[in-house]
Amino acid sequence: MTSPRYTLHYAPDNASLVIRLALEELGVAYRTHLVDRTAQAQKSPAHLALHPGGLIPALETPQGPIFETAAILLWLADRHGSLAPAPASPARGEVLKWLFYLSNTLHPALRMLFYPAVYIGADTADQERLRDQARANILRHLSVLDSHWHRRDTPSILELYLAPMLRWVQLYPQDAKSGWFDLATFPALHQMARELEPRPSVRAAQAAEGLGPTPFTAPQAPRPPEGSAL
Repeated sequence: MTSPRYTLHYAPDNASLVIRLALEELGVAYRTHLVDRTAQAQKSPAHLALHPGGLIPALETPQGPIFETAAILLWLADRHGSLAPAPASPARGEVLKWLFYLSNTLHPALRMLFYPAVYIGADTADQERLRDQARANILRHLSVLDSHWHRRDTPSILELYLAPMLRWVQLYPQDAKSGWFDLATFPALHQMARELEPRPSVRAAQAAEGLGPTPFTAPQAPRPPEGSAL
């Protein structure tokens, strides 16, 4: 058996899920290291040595640690092929622009919805106003994605990044206003998520992180065999 090249520092149903999916799709050997969020292990000196921002994920590689979800995705795709066009390909720019749209536009909006205190402080009224704005922004960003989405026969780094975000926006925060989000109103994205779910990479992630049978189209709260998503 091939010895693992990489160690994925993860927590269940966190952004590390994106990297787990990519590693599984690529079929490369890797091991995992649980970051215990209940103990704030992401802020420990050991984790900060891998990710100075104290966030998840981090990927240990023979060339050193890498952090930031989009950076890890692109690095893996370039190193192992198949998940993104090669640098010289005419299709490269199309994937890069949407990768950075996911990373710089959609993902930060989700973080404002999930962690408003990080952005606006402890006042609960301010937090709810920020969450309301984040909800509006998320719907707008997803509308842009839905109207420009191109179906692919096999997943790229774009599907592997976006599908977990579609999961999270349906699940978190657990006190979210009900009825504000319906994946079916984004038909192209809904189809993408539905087609991704049966893949072996997703089944492996389901088992490893307790994600349930339809993790993207009808997500359930995770029941991980170890660790906590929160």
